[in-house]
Amino acid sequence: MSGNSDTLRVGVVGAGANTRKHHIPKLRAQPGVEIVSVVNRTRESGERAAKELGIPRVYTTWRELVEADDTNAICIGTWPYLHAPVTIAALARGKHVLCEARMAMNAAEARAMLEASRRASHLVAQLVPAPPPLWVDATLPSMIADGYLGDVIAVEVRAMQGKFVERDAPLHWRQDQSLSGYNILNMGIWYEAMMRWVGPAARVSAMTSVVVPKRRDAGGVSRQVTVPDHVDILVDLERGGIGHLRFSSVTALAPANEVWLFGTEGTLRVEADAMKLWGGRRGDKALSEITIADERRGDWRVEEEFVNAVRGKEKITRTAFDDGVRYMEFTEAVARSAASGEAVRLPLTVA
Repeated sequence: MSGNSDTLRVGVVGAGANTRKHHIPKLRAQPGVEIVSVVNRTRESGERAAKELGIPRVYTTWRELVEADDTNAICIGTWPYLHAPVTIAALARGKHVLCEARMAMNAAEARAMLEASRRASHLVAQLVPAPPPLWVDATLPSMIADGYLGDVIAVEVRAMQGKFVERDAPLHWRQDQSLSGYNILNMGIWYEAMMRWVGPAARVSAMTSVVVPKRRDAGGVSRQVTVPDHVDILVDLERGGIGHLRFSSVTALAPANEVWLFGTEGTLRVEADAMKLWGGRRGDKALSEITIADERRGDWRVEEEFVNAVRGKEKITRTAFDDGVRYMEFTEAVARSAASGEAVRLPLTVA
């Protein structure tokens, strides 16, 4: 390991699929960055990951890795249940943090992470952003700010996986509330993007369904499923307008994922899967495709942004902890509304 004090020495807590695909190779691609340690749920899994990925040191517990003096940055790729404790411990040890999306289990944990980052404001604290809308993220907010839509009337978000119900499938971690908290499907991902386009929600009303109430976990034990398979949400937008968001893993043969934005002067349609943007204004007979220049198409640069922020070259925009708190408050508001049958106002009052 280099003794250069400018070297960013990263420890990985949870070398899962996204960490292997994106974070480890793309951090290594940045000059002066080394991946020096790893810890997984078991020592054996950590040993395998270290061998496969060429990481020199394996720790048995995440706390040992975070407290060791061989790192100055921590990349967290675990499921949400560990995001808050690992983040808070790493910041307290004076280490920069890159944390996987689905910030935390709930709003209280997210706020605790934000407070920890504020106590250590000299350190970089970044959440992995929502990948699907990155390509249009530089274009939509500026078009809306320039008056393309006029006043926003309605926003529709449809993000569905288009599958039939799989009743015999085992319990996935995303269906296990003890691991995923209030996070439902890819709801937080799309709300994070929607906030950048039209601002946050002021009030949330939701209905959810769990189509398969029991599933077997990895040990074969039958478990109650409390994370919904399908959710419909109505929101009042803080800046005006109404939003309708639908997320589902059980609506087979559904239309492609898309977002519609309706205003007093124009309409925009985002084809999420095809990555195409359509628009039309008062007087037009139909929508026309809007060409986005290559230099305006946002792309995945999470690891580059993280390293640049550590070195003082740029500030974190995708995604800052305060934005993460907002999407975690939204996800919790959805759960509270579905449970109570009542609308929930944002920001959440502390329970």
